[in-house]
Amino acid sequence: MEINVLGPLRALEHGVSIVPSAAKPRQLLALLALRADRVVTVSTLMEEIWGESIPRSASTTLQTYILQLRRKISTALGAQSGLQAKDVLATQHGGYLLHTQQGLIDCQEFDRLAEAGRRAMEADDAHRACDLFQQALALWQGPALVDVRVGRSLELEVLRIEETRMATLERWVESGLRLGRHGELIPELQVLAAEHPLHENFSAQLMVALYRSGNRCRALEAYQRLRGSLTEELGLEPSLKLQRLQQAILTGAPLEEQSPLLLEAYDAGTLPAPGPCAVAPARPTGVPAGGRRSHA
Repeated sequence: MEINVLGPLRALEHGVSIVPSAAKPRQLLALLALRADRVVTVSTLMEEIWGESIPRSASTTLQTYILQLRRKISTALGAQSGLQAKDVLATQHGGYLLHTQQGLIDCQEFDRLAEAGRRAMEADDAHRACDLFQQALALWQGPALVDVRVGRSLELEVLRIEETRMATLERWVESGLRLGRHGELIPELQVLAAEHPLHENFSAQLMVALYRSGNRCRALEAYQRLRGSLTEELGLEPSLKLQRLQQAILTGAPLEEQSPLLLEAYDAGTLPAPGPCAVAPARPTGVPAGGRRSHA
């Protein structure tokens, strides 16, 4: 079975879609898919579909949804597979389990690649790390489960996946900066900083990339945009580390006492001499953010 949740929900058995069109069975399949090869309890499924307002008929209705899913699976299996729908979507004590027959689940592949990239970074192999992070981010075809209504359980699952994506984006940028690709990363970082105006690390990475590309004034402008967003939205000033980065760029001083991310990503002993306050021409961007843009 092939399952995609990093974007619209897709679930293929023998190349045939088993995704129902009705909202609640679709929601049910999404939760079973995200927890594939693990038992999902009846109570968890009911809470996901109905929240705290579980009707008296919930047990019967849930069984109807399971039957609908099994009919889709049965059609996809055909007569030659040797499997029955109950073998794929199995009833277990207290719940149900979706067997993937060692198929491909994109969120699991994303986690595997992202973790491998993290280990490569720890081993100071920035080239391999960058490649692994790009492979991981290329799996995204949009926001996770963009076409599925989510309840409490799915909401937590989606939040975890999205947070991992954000961390992977940061590390992808970090690996590129370690490789000296400051100028290449500026368009991508400009988009990331604009999409996440309260995200200090993206703004910090943009500041360093701009500065190391000879665009000190634009680096300072990036700081001011971040500061404006933080003060307007949250009533907060940028963190002390960001303020120190701003001062380092203003004076050309060493980047001492910067965040661990910056210290690891950039040879932070000294900054290069500041360049002139020139505005570089805009370039097409290719941010691997949620699969909305390519990063080729």
